[in-house]
Amino acid sequence: MAEQTSPDRTDDNITLDAQDDRWEWRRKIRANPRKHLIYRIGVGVLGGLLIIAAPLTGWLPGPGGIPLFIAGLAVLASEFEWAQRLLYRVKEWVKELTAWTGKQPAWLKALGTLALFLCVLVAIWLYMAVLGVPGWLPDAWEDFLHKLPLLG
Repeated sequence: MAEQTSPDRTDDNITLDAQDDRWEWRRKIRANPRKHLIYRIGVGVLGGLLIIAAPLTGWLPGPGGIPLFIAGLAVLASEFEWAQRLLYRVKEWVKELTAWTGKQPAWLKALGTLALFLCVLVAIWLYMAVLGVPGWLPDAWEDFLHKLPLLG
């Protein structure tokens, strides 16, 4: 098996160099300037749409914004070196954050988990304050939710 080298992120090219690409089908696209331009536009549009969708869905319950942002950045990084450098910085930041949180005492981790849980509850409450209480919930839940501020 041939040794796979990591991409060269030291140059300031906008486009990844052909030797930086590990996929044969993309190297073939890069060989044709017209196909390459169309491919770059498609990658840019798709990656941009995912990044634009991130803040639009971030307030919804569930994993919306951050995974979409990272996916959009990964799509852009497949073709653009600036996005690849940014993606590697984000990955390093996540590794550092993970290492930092791993060193924290259990009580602080529990407090952080509780704070995150409360943020999710507030996001769900705001969601229902804007769009209303869903009618598919059990009657007892609907009755309870209608007693809460802004949901009545």
